[in-house]
Amino acid sequence: MSAEVPMTVPGGLRRLVREVSVLTSDGACRERHPLVHVPETDTCLIFRTTATGRGDLLVAGPRTRASYHVGKDFPLCLRLRLRPGAARPLLGVAVSELVDRVVGLGELWGGRADRLTTALTRAGGDAALALKHLEAALRDRIAAQPAADLSRGDLVRVAAEALRVRPGLRREPLPAVARRLAVSERHLRDLFADGVGLPPKRYERIARLRQVLAGGANGTGRRWGQLAAATGYYDQSHMTAEFRTLMGVTPTAYFSGRLPAPQPC
Repeated sequence: MSAEVPMTVPGGLRRLVREVSVLTSDGACRERHPLVHVPETDTCLIFRTTATGRGDLLVAGPRTRASYHVGKDFPLCLRLRLRPGAARPLLGVAVSELVDRVVGLGELWGGRADRLTTALTRAGGDAALALKHLEAALRDRIAAQPAADLSRGDLVRVAAEALRVRPGLRREPLPAVARRLAVSERHLRDLFADGVGLPPKRYERIARLRQVLAGGANGTGRRWGQLAAATGYYDQSHMTAEFRTLMGVTPTAYFSGRLPAPQPC
């Protein structure tokens, strides 16, 4: 079964990267437990090595539906979860072009990505060393971007933070967020689509679902009604319907391991 082991985000990347983790898998379990890709609001930069020694440097865009796959083993799989607003200036394309896609960084960066991939592969499975190479490359990349692009990214980051669902707190409406940031609501929606890849409402839906996933994994799944209220749903039936739409199964089925049949990646 795959698991995420967190790493400390380097100081030089904290403005750009929300989370760093190494994905590990138990080879004996991979046939019995599918690899689950849950819906995701963030764009991720992933470096992985294969059993043959090849290295892949990939960009995984926001994911709007869960998918279930046959598990695979990779000697190293390092994932950097980019902060909202950071992907657009780092990658050089509108994030809306990456939704539900995984592309090689070479398609976006060209030869620079190939050289970086070579350096990461030579790290020989050392996640800390690979992270140092990535930190240097991302810092160089962001330093070369125009100030206007960075300012737009900061607006997107603040807006995304305001749209997060917090237990017990009422979310700030999008028009109020736009007024606070001194931009029109339409302009903020356009910035959000460009910098996050998702419309604000879909971003909220996925962020809320991920809170349910975290709550269920932490053992609160027994109290579905309480969890629905804490994560901003109207009621338990609303939460169950949204969960089924995005995950393909009900919360009860998911947390009891009754998952859809895994498909090849």
